Amino acid sequence: MPSIDLNSDVGESFGSWVLGDDAAVFRHVSSANVACGFHAGDPSTIAQTCRDAVAAGVAIGAHVGYRDLAGFGRRFLDCSATELADDVLYQLGALQALAQAAGSEVRYVKPHGALYNAIVHHEVHAQAVVDAVHAFDPALPLLLLPGAVARTRAEARGMTALSEAFADRAYQPDGTLVSRREAGAVLHDHRQIADNMVRLAIEGRLTALDGSVFDVRADSICVHGDTPGAVAMAGAVRSALEEAGVSVRSFV
Repeated sequence: MPSIDLNSDVGESFGSWVLGDDAAVFRHVSSANVACGFHAGDPSTIAQTCRDAVAAGVAIGAHVGYRDLAGFGRRFLDCSATELADDVLYQLGALQALAQAAGSEVRYVKPHGALYNAIVHHEVHAQAVVDAVHAFDPALPLLLLPGAVARTRAEARGMTALSEAFADRAYQPDGTLVSRREAGAVLHDHRQIADNMVRLAIEGRLTALDGSVFDVRADSICVHGDTPGAVAMAGAVRSALEEAGVSVRSFV
């Protein structure tokens, strides 16, 4: 039976400001990218997210990002390699403490937002992220965009690098994501999304925004927790996958 991981970005509420319904999302996903406090998430939010993930049997991953709370981690920061590596290591340590208190541990790392996109091509920041994760635990897999420089750097250090696709984002025909600044960048039709993810899991292909189809390799599918209707979307994707004979389980 074919299988694929289904992940979501969670733990992104802050104080009295609530974003997403993480506990409900956990009914459908197999891996949780938990915010580590630099782009979103306060200690109590992160701790509760870890407890909810453990209760649901969902793997905990570190969603590390630039130190950009005001910009939700979606702005590139031109920091030095040393500063970025230290920031990533700091976030990993914080999440590990809260995950262990909840009875689990950090099982993988997925960079967030601008950092995630930057290390596709930014050599210095890609190496900094890889160095930080390697220093923390070289056995932790990195979840990245296909073709990222960080993937090459991680594999050169003997680390595992995995690729993901986005259920709720539109793609260009060349396999790159449509910019959030453009119309149609975020998808909302659950049936269309679910059908596309089944095609991905079974055929290794996705449909682009213009209707063309391209090949893609993905070990995991992401449903963003802050996308409107995220819970229903994650449920639709999981149901469609299982109805098509695809098992949903974490890559760790």
